[in-house]
Formats: sequence, structure tokens, C-alpha cells
Amino acid sequence: MLDPFEPQRLSKIMAAKGLCSRREADYLIENGWVRVNGKVVDELGAKVLPTVTIDLDARAKNVLGKQVTILYHKPIGVVSGQPEGRYKAAMECLSLENQADRKTATPFQPAMLKGLAPAGRLDIDSTGLLVLTQDGRIAKQLIDANSIVEKEYLVRVEGELTDRGLDMLRHGLSLDGEALKPARVSWQNEDQLRFILNEGKKRQIRRMCEIVGLKVIGLKRVRIGRIMLGDLPVGQWRLLTPEERF
Repeated sequence: MLDPFEPQRLSKIMAAKGLCSRREADYLIENGWVRVNGKVVDELGAKVLPTVTIDLDARAKNVLGKQVTILYHKPIGVVSGQPEGRYKAAMECLSLENQADRKTATPFQPAMLKGLAPAGRLDIDSTGLLVLTQDGRIAKQLIDANSIVEKEYLVRVEGELTDRGLDMLRHGLSLDGEALKPARVSWQNEDQLRFILNEGKKRQIRRMCEIVGLKVIGLKRVRIGRIMLGDLPVGQWRLLTPEERF
């Protein structure tokens, strides 16, 4: 929470207001496309009160509007972020050849990779929906510590789960010394659980299951917010449409 009486960097305030990321804000400020209380501010590092009115030039809105967000059905063996040894990063797997919507959307262009970054992680041994975006607003929405966007997973498990263990998965576990937020957990079928979480600690579901005596043998993310993985084939990707919202 920003102190309304304490001047802060303009870029920080713009990010806090959800206008763009801080890096994007610096770019817009440097180009003279940001007005504070009606006056152009083009000095990087400028500080203002959080209560000011901030307007963006049409050119800034045009730049932000062209940013792409990609929905990728990540296979097992692909890492979300930086490549690791012989394992490819998700961004290295994006091309025209595996674009699922190239007949109905903008075909793949190398510019789509500039500034693209994963908005959240999906473990190397997990599959499912991974979001990569150039849009700092979407990244903040999905990975901010206070994010309330749901993530839904189908998790195949081995082992015995008692009613008490199921209750613990739903609420009562801690990881790394911190209590986990309540989760919605239910049986999908005799060997598969459905998890709906509002957070994403490293290998969270696998570690939760281990605590209650289960071994995860398959994990697939099928939804982030209102965006479903749907019938997007494994290893293919598509663009988030202008009408879609997380």
C-alpha cells in the first residue's frame, strides 16, 4: 500500500495503479507519453504523490495495446523460465509451426519474443497451461503476492488419503514456515484430485501431497482465472484474444 502523503517514483505508482509494469513505465516516461495532473513528465526517476491523476498519451496506449500474451500447453521436460542443461525453455518452443491459431490470429513473428516472460511457473515434470506475456499488467495480475486469480490443476496420485488428510489439503498445511491459503481440493476420480489454488509456491502441490502421504505421478494445469486450457494440443500455443480476461 502506497503512503498517499509520501512522494514515490512515478513508475512505481503507475505499476501500482495497474497502468503498466515499472519497466514499461520508464519507457513511456522517457518518450514523454505520460502526463501527471495534465503536465508531461519525461524525467526518469521523477517522484510524485500517489494521489495524482495520471494520463497516457495515445501513442503509449498504442504501444501497450500491441503487447502479446501467449497461452502455451507446456509439455513435460520443458522449463518455464531459463533453459536448464539439455532442457529447453518454453519461450524457445514458440514458432509458426506449433501455433494453433495462425489461421485466425496474427501469425508468429520474432517481435513476439521481445520482452516476453512467463507469468508464473509450471514445474519441468508438469504439463498444462503456461502464460507468457509482454504485458506487465497481466504479469502483475497473475504473479503479484496479493493475486486472487485461481489456478486449477488435475493431479494423479498414488497412496491412501484419509478424510483428515483431505481436510488438511484444503486448509491447515504450512510450507517453508508459512501457512498456506485455503485451497479447494476434491476427488475427480478414484486416482485423481482436483486442486484450485490462489497461490503458487515452488512445487506446492507435490509437497502438499507428500505431507499427507500421497505421491504425485501426474500434474496438469487446466485453468488460470477464466482462461481454460481447453483443447489446445500439447506443445502448441495460441494468442490471448482481446476479448479474453483472466
